Amino acid sequence: MKRLHPAKILLLGYLLYSIIGCMILSLPICHREPIDFLDNYFTAISAVSTTGLSTIDIGTKYNFFGQFIILSLIQFGGIGYMTFSSFILLCTAQKLSAYRKKIGTSTFSLPTHFSIQEFIFSVIVFSFICEFLGAIALSIIFWHHNVDQFLWAGIFHSVSAFCTAGFSIFSDGLTAFQTDIECNLVLCLLTIFGSLGFIVSLDFYKKWIGEKKILSFTTKIILIITLAFLSMGTVVFFFLETLSDHSSTLQKWMIGLFQVTSATTTTGFNSTDIGTLSTPMLILLMFLSTFGSAPSGTGGGLKNTTFATVVSFVKNTLRGQPTEIWHRTISANRVKIATVAFIYYVFSLSFVLFLLTISEKQLFLTLFFEAANALNNSGLSMGLTSELTDLGKTFISLLMLMGRVGVLTFGVAISSQKETKELSRKTAELIT
Repeated sequence: MKRLHPAKILLLGYLLYSIIGCMILSLPICHREPIDFLDNYFTAISAVSTTGLSTIDIGTKYNFFGQFIILSLIQFGGIGYMTFSSFILLCTAQKLSAYRKKIGTSTFSLPTHFSIQEFIFSVIVFSFICEFLGAIALSIIFWHHNVDQFLWAGIFHSVSAFCTAGFSIFSDGLTAFQTDIECNLVLCLLTIFGSLGFIVSLDFYKKWIGEKKILSFTTKIILIITLAFLSMGTVVFFFLETLSDHSSTLQKWMIGLFQVTSATTTTGFNSTDIGTLSTPMLILLMFLSTFGSAPSGTGGGLKNTTFATVVSFVKNTLRGQPTEIWHRTISANRVKIATVAFIYYVFSLSFVLFLLTISEKQLFLTLFFEAANALNNSGLSMGLTSELTDLGKTFISLLMLMGRVGVLTFGVAISSQKETKELSRKTAELIT
């Protein structure tokens, strides 16, 4: 195992994790009625990758035990199976091996100066606090709405929101709560906290206790881009979309904010019918899900730091200047990595989209939206998921797995090279 590159370990781990989850979900004790094997695997890989796409209604097809297995897959997939196992080792042995540290750094794309042990503890504690408080708040809200099993619904949606999974046990998603301000705000906060990344939360904590005087450069970029995306997307939604009901102005702003937040954080919750949105809004949602989330968080996509680097690279190259962000020079290697990530992302999406146009008899925009959100680990869909052919489900499953591991990490993992000191030195920054 130690001769394998950390990227291969991550890929094999998530693949094995999804297979085990599928085997458990295939047991009759998880179902209310029989479910096809491929649908069970699609659900498992969607949960592990925290995507949220589903070919079936998990609220009616799976019983409590089946839903509990799905929630467990979401939790371990969102925070990372290596993180949980490393946390257990830290609690028992008080230390991690050098190889496990390297895998942990690859999992969260950590800078080299970060302490992986301190980071793992902060991830577990921060996640537990957010999900616990979110579960309490949502349970109270669902109780006021006379929801059956409101406590379980609160726990399930809290974990699903923080891990940016987008799974819901309600048959109509969250459309019944689209005008509930309290429910929308709680879910938005949970998804934002999960998507912003654990580096940001740790940075704020160190500043709060006085260990640091100012926030890091990376944290500032993440916060500014996230705020800009949320603000821009909400304003565009408000003026571009015409809702079919008689929602008030405040409620329309809330629906727009919720849907834009769901896309930006790659959560995939929907409080309105995505298929009824205008084409410009659908394109904007795909853009937000691609570049909205932050590194080291539970979200997917290419990350907003990659967006900032690529945009700065293009702008400064056209001006004949070195790549800078806020008068701070970005290293050539970092620019190369961001550019390669973007190119590899476009190539992978284009190739699978080409295959989908052959296997599925659907409109191109519908296929494009489905494929992009699968690769971004965002569960938004125009209603195509349940109509996919078996071949289409396989293609979408591949995109979800690639998105969870990371497009560059996936590329490194499928290479035939063995782990060596020279390879480790050359690819360390590629993954981190």
